[in-house]
Amino acid sequence: QVQLVESGGGLVQAGDSLRLSCAASGRTSSIYVTAWFRQAPGKERELVARTRRITGTTYYGDSVKGRFTISRDNAKNTVYLQMNSLKPEDTAVYYCAAATPPLGSNWSGSYDSWGQGTQVTVSS
Repeated sequence: QVQLVESGGGLVQAGDSLRLSCAASGRTSSIYVTAWFRQAPGKERELVARTRRITGTTYYGDSVKGRFTISRDNAKNTVYLQMNSLKPEDTAVYYCAAATPPLGSNWSGSYDSWGQGTQVTVSS
């Protein structure tokens, strides 16, 4: 079992930056992929970015490419999401999720463990 705790959300203005953190505990060696998803009111949960724990390979959703960066520190069992040039449409609850092999695609259903979420609000 893996437990995930997100932190770093908040209220910022358009153009600002935020860094989210996702700290994992428990059977962290079983993690294959860690991802950030987000869900805005009335919208479906969407993949923001994901990274493989061993190789560091990354993938980004089209709406955040060039603005967000996902990174990992395996020694700390932590994955980060650096968000730059934030826009009001980035406002959402951001969730960290982890998948065991061979799962971990762009589909939220392929993830085994979820954090509680952290709110990011971007004002115009």
